[in-house]
Amino acid sequence: MILPLFFISCLLLSSSSSSHAAVQDFCVGDLTAPQGPAGYSCKNPSTVTVNDFVYSALGVAGNTSNLIKAAVTPAFAAQFPGVNGLGISSARIDLAPGGVVPFHTHPGGSEILIVLQGTISAGFVSSANTVYFKTLKVADIMVFPQGLLHFQVNAGNTVARAYVSFSSSSPGLQLLDYALFGNNLPTELIAATTFLDFAQIKKLKAVLGGTG
Repeated sequence: MILPLFFISCLLLSSSSSSHAAVQDFCVGDLTAPQGPAGYSCKNPSTVTVNDFVYSALGVAGNTSNLIKAAVTPAFAAQFPGVNGLGISSARIDLAPGGVVPFHTHPGGSEILIVLQGTISAGFVSSANTVYFKTLKVADIMVFPQGLLHFQVNAGNTVARAYVSFSSSSPGLQLLDYALFGNNLPTELIAATTFLDFAQIKKLKAVLGGTG
């Protein structure tokens, strides 16, 4: 029942989304062309094959040997051109014990998550700074509204796995920690806007590859 529920969620997310299907059957993305605000331009229909509508990478576990002990494998238009213009996409989340997908946002779409293995603590913060979080078990589903900060944490002692779907073929991703500490934003400005001390900021910059 788990996988059918996941695909039903994809359909529900796409029901109110704009799509090329309103005027043509599909718009398989031409990945050789630049991506614009509306997605990729359409591939010549004469060159479209069934393989443009099939993507197998989500069947492979992601590499969690990293700082956050987590891996996100996307099936966005850039990886799966068949979803271009359809207002849907997907991804796989793998969390090793202690793994976390830190606070992040998807400016382009809402997200719905279904747990397939293990337990995951997940939540989001509303624009009124109200926190909504819960520890999810296998087959639990949680939705994260578009643009709001949210997170996922492995709440158990074993590997956790989830699939997510989005209401956009290119939902975007911005990790809060990297936005603050993974670039050249001056330490003085970060201190002024976050009230963190210089030593802590420099420590986080060193960990996340930031400068300045």
